[in-house]
Amino acid sequence: MSRNAESTAFRSALEVVRGVEPRVADAIAAELADQRESLKLIASENYASPATLLAMGNWFSDKYAEGTVGRRFYAGCQNVDTVEALAAEHARELFGASHAYVQPHSGIDANLVAFWAILADRVESPALKKAQARQVNDLTEADWFALRRELGNQRMLGMSLDAGGHLTHGFRPNISGKMFDQRSYGTDPATGLIDYDRVAEAAREFKPLILVAGYSAYPRKVNFRIMREIADSVGATFMVDMAHFAGLVAGKVFTGDFDPVPHAHIVTTTTHKSLRGPRGGMVLCGPELADQVDRGCPMVLGGPLPHVMAAKAVALAEARRPDFADYAQRIVDNAQALADGLLRRGATLVTGGTDNHLVLIDVSGYGLTGRQAEQALLDSGIVTNRNSVPQDPNGAWYTSGIRIGTPALTTRGLGAAEMDATAELIHTVLSQTTPGTGPDGAASKAKYVLDPAVAESVGKQAADLLTPFPLYPAVDLG
Repeated sequence: MSRNAESTAFRSALEVVRGVEPRVADAIAAELADQRESLKLIASENYASPATLLAMGNWFSDKYAEGTVGRRFYAGCQNVDTVEALAAEHARELFGASHAYVQPHSGIDANLVAFWAILADRVESPALKKAQARQVNDLTEADWFALRRELGNQRMLGMSLDAGGHLTHGFRPNISGKMFDQRSYGTDPATGLIDYDRVAEAAREFKPLILVAGYSAYPRKVNFRIMREIADSVGATFMVDMAHFAGLVAGKVFTGDFDPVPHAHIVTTTTHKSLRGPRGGMVLCGPELADQVDRGCPMVLGGPLPHVMAAKAVALAEARRPDFADYAQRIVDNAQALADGLLRRGATLVTGGTDNHLVLIDVSGYGLTGRQAEQALLDSGIVTNRNSVPQDPNGAWYTSGIRIGTPALTTRGLGAAEMDATAELIHTVLSQTTPGTGPDGAASKAKYVLDPAVAESVGKQAADLLTPFPLYPAVDLG
């Protein structure tokens, strides 16, 4: 697509929207301006390509398409079949998977599909077999009671939230924590690293139906070969949630023992984050679970979103290009440069560094909570998010950590020198922020004090740092 074509496409789209509701058009334009001016370091965010964004705004949005390719409950889905089949084909080829299901709307949806597919495959229940055979009308009330009890009483072993795990891996506020009898494995208190011997011990004691690996705030690789061996030793299904690092797998930065696809029974992911696609989810699996996975709609999903599946096909096609591997490697190189810059300035990092796309700063060394640090950085033009650290004394709301990641800035073209400059800006803000007090004079975990002149100076430096790396340079909204 030419530079002029991109500008014309987005400018024309906003003009059409403005003719109906100008406030929405203004908000869309403002979001682009904000993203262009902000030093975006949220590890779970990225910038999708113009082609991916444009693939979502079209007539596919008007279609209902329950079912799967060639087996729809609605007529007239031949074009939806085309884009869904293309997205699945690109996913299989990109990740070396035998089956790909591209309908999930999000990461939690992908995980729910995986959970129910595993339950349907593993739970020995006459009532479940009747339901799967579509003999639902033959189920008695006793059958339904037994089915609910059996499906809601299985065991899951996943990474603890404060060690870097995710809410969807069995934690009570999430539906997964209500579905499963869940137990967590943590990390070594001294190193912050996964202790595989302790994971194996927990698995032998707990005997889970599902062993989950994957993370949202663990800055190291995971050895999936060892995790599969642990799962096999207790007869568990091994599931990997690679939502955060899927781009590093796609780009062949994570290979061998660190590539989950050859080792897991089932793999879930989002399609945004490091994969740089539209917001959505995906499930990869072998033939043993394929039929169950393909029942995701209507099992736990509503109607598929054909316009998003079209965008997934575009983004996955982009990820199969040779330059994506270079991009994925630069994500890791930048994260390590950022970590090194912070360490040299005295910051405390969980695990002492990173092997992947994210860095986790323990801001208690600056005398701050994560909430205070997050807002002080935001005031200074640096967008991050607070995050728990292992054994966090401040809990999951205030936290003691800041999670930062490099996928988005790497997309803009920033490199090692800019990562060192970013580390200096982060350190400047955190070292000059102090805790505030509440109305009663007591110390606050939320309020903070930062000289506005410091915030303004850092914000200007952040903007200057971004100037040589324009975001969507071909898009001029006029």
